[in-house]
Amino acid sequence: MKIIIIGAGPGGYETALLAAKRGVEVVLVESGNLGGTCLNEGCIPTKAFCKNAEVLDGLREAEAFGVTGLSYGFDFSAVKARKNAVVEQLRNGVESLMGHKMITLVRGKASFKDQHTVIVGEDEYSADYIIIATGSVSASLPVPGADLPGILTSREILDIEDVPRRLCVIGGGVIGLEFASIFRSFGSEVTVLEYCKDILPRFDTDLAKRLKQSLGKRGIEINTQAQVTGIEMFGQVRDDNSPCHSERCEESLYRVTFVRKGKEECVEADKVLMAVGRRANVASLNLADVGIEFSPRGIVVNDFMQTSVPHIYAVGDINGQMMLAHAATFQGITALDHIMGRSNDIDLSVMPAAVFTSPEAASVGMTEDECKEKGIPVKCLKSFFRANGKAVTMAETDGFCKVVVAAAPKDDTLSPYPEGQILGCHLYGPHASDIIQEACAMISRKASLAEFQSVIHTHPTLTEVLQSALHS
Repeated sequence: MKIIIIGAGPGGYETALLAAKRGVEVVLVESGNLGGTCLNEGCIPTKAFCKNAEVLDGLREAEAFGVTGLSYGFDFSAVKARKNAVVEQLRNGVESLMGHKMITLVRGKASFKDQHTVIVGEDEYSADYIIIATGSVSASLPVPGADLPGILTSREILDIEDVPRRLCVIGGGVIGLEFASIFRSFGSEVTVLEYCKDILPRFDTDLAKRLKQSLGKRGIEINTQAQVTGIEMFGQVRDDNSPCHSERCEESLYRVTFVRKGKEECVEADKVLMAVGRRANVASLNLADVGIEFSPRGIVVNDFMQTSVPHIYAVGDINGQMMLAHAATFQGITALDHIMGRSNDIDLSVMPAAVFTSPEAASVGMTEDECKEKGIPVKCLKSFFRANGKAVTMAETDGFCKVVVAAAPKDDTLSPYPEGQILGCHLYGPHASDIIQEACAMISRKASLAEFQSVIHTHPTLTEVLQSALHS
């Protein structure tokens, strides 16, 4: 058996390695750096920035812990150098793994010649099965000025020369809020413009509202229901903030216009980050000519990640289902198992997600609103970090935990879930991205409330916030 995998992000390189370990011959095609968006310009470099932000915030709060007389500076070039070193270290690790004897790494852009053959440069490669894992690219708003020089994508903001005094973030989703939180810690005045009613539109409404308040307390201005109508550049500024039109000026000044509640408003900023989501990277693949069905959202797949051509699969951002690195990895496992006739217990509907703001937010399973829309009776159990002993000792008490549990129907209607089954968990607070994993285990195993109420948690730990919610 031979498999071609197009794209060496998490969905591509991890599937390639697993296939190789199972004795399958793999041709892995990648036009850029190994590791994909997550490693090179997404999850990993932003988390490196998050650590710098955490250290800075800790220094500012040092006196509360009895540490006085501190004197420190902030070298943004050193911050970027550390970020680059982290990325290089992990990228080299992936390069080493792809040296497996069963993997042939091919550099270049792939396009389909036919349903079993891809072209890379002047070379052709054929296989029994093909997995497409080409990921996604940054999206933009179709508004005047969106293509102005200096309008940043999530990739470009990682390499700016200096921390902007004022940063406007267009988009209050995961990417936008993470950068908003990071650059607020770095010292920027940050304004977020979000089109929807709440930030984090796909997250629990209760969580989103509380996190918005928390970020607001940190000085991040968040405008929801804000429809951006245009961006303009209106000159440059000197160090003393006076107008300037000299080539020596370091910053261009932007005005972002938006409409909120029928009223036109604007925000001025030194840098603008366009963080309005991502779109499937289908460019140059030649999908239509080989009969692969796709839409603006991405390649259409079934539960096994099969496309409209049964021996061709699509995993990760390219299928538009869940644009998460770990989703790509487990979709890749699902596709490979299906190719090899293996079964597994992976439930791709139980997909945790985390937002690395300060404080963090995390979610898994169904939200309260989703359950209401589907007519599923539920009860919601809550607890708060302010009552958690470990959080108090850390002086990080801002946050809550919400567990969604199936309830008994109030009438004769039938519920698809037995009373007491845990359906969702949503929280924000310190280390929320770690705590969510326990809830993920509950939900993926269709555990009942009673089963997890009996689980003993170490004291004092942050995970007790989940225990407290289960017993509330």
